[in-house]
Amino acid sequence: MAFKPLPNMAEEIRALVGDGDSLPPVEQWHPERVGDIDICIGRDGHWYYQGEEMTREAVVRLFSTILRKDDDGYCLVTPAEKMRIQVEDAPFVVRLMDVEGEGQAQTIHFSTNVGDSFTLSANHPLRVYANENGDPKPYVKVRRNLEALVSRSVYYELADLAVPKAEGSDDYGVWSTGEFFQLK
Repeated sequence: MAFKPLPNMAEEIRALVGDGDSLPPVEQWHPERVGDIDICIGRDGHWYYQGEEMTREAVVRLFSTILRKDDDGYCLVTPAEKMRIQVEDAPFVVRLMDVEGEGQAQTIHFSTNVGDSFTLSANHPLRVYANENGDPKPYVKVRRNLEALVSRSVYYELADLAVPKAEGSDDYGVWSTGEFFQLK
């Protein structure tokens, strides 16, 4: 199935998304036209089209607003088309962290490589699992069912804030918005 060239898709998406801060209702779109497009999001959060890095940040941010994860994988979706793409790890990467307050009263804010900003909370929880080498692999929910890999530098910042959940506890983690998030 043939799809429009990439520049036309960007114009179509801009028309759907507009210039506001709100995200389009991609979970409500179920187009009949479904296929694959040669877009890959690398482990480092860079986007590639036909093997070439997409260097226009505005286009990447725009495409990130119509990204959805379905049972059959990740896809870019509009009311007219659903195009499956490849994602090597997580579609986003947390690059920046900011902390307000301290201890149980602190609030931790994150920003991703595509401009999403949010607060570590019950709505945006952190999960950490050990990879095949036993090293921690931290992810945080960004929106809908999409996650961001927490960059190594941000994870180290989180580790600097780690405290035991309770006195004498072996559960170490961070507090944000009154919630405790384990780091191991």
